[in-house]
Amino acid sequence: MLLCLAFSWLAAAADVNRYLSIAAGVVLGFLIHRFGFSRIADKNLARIMPFDEKKCVFSFISWKSYLIIAVMIALGQVLRRSPIPKPHLAILYTGIGLGLILSSIRYTRAFARELRKEKTKA
Repeated sequence: MLLCLAFSWLAAAADVNRYLSIAAGVVLGFLIHRFGFSRIADKNLARIMPFDEKKCVFSFISWKSYLIIAVMIALGQVLRRSPIPKPHLAILYTGIGLGLILSSIRYTRAFARELRKEKTKA
């Protein structure tokens, strides 16, 4: 959703250098992933992987992470309604959206490993 919003804002903007904005957002996304979201994902995986029983779908992140999500959603709403030009916000939205996608790959890889383990046990 964040990436769709960012790209729609950039497409609608007439006076912005789209490619420079996208490049800045991609660089920001890799930094956000590397120094923020990947660490959170690793902590969550380290916490839930030792569970022997079935895991609740909501247990993949800690309650602190749910608070971070709530703050991020609220901040996104505030920014979207702020007077900051949308093409400038597009850089931030691209960075956060890409950072989230890259970090979600860690969860997907861990899930795939668990599926392979269960398949070999059966």
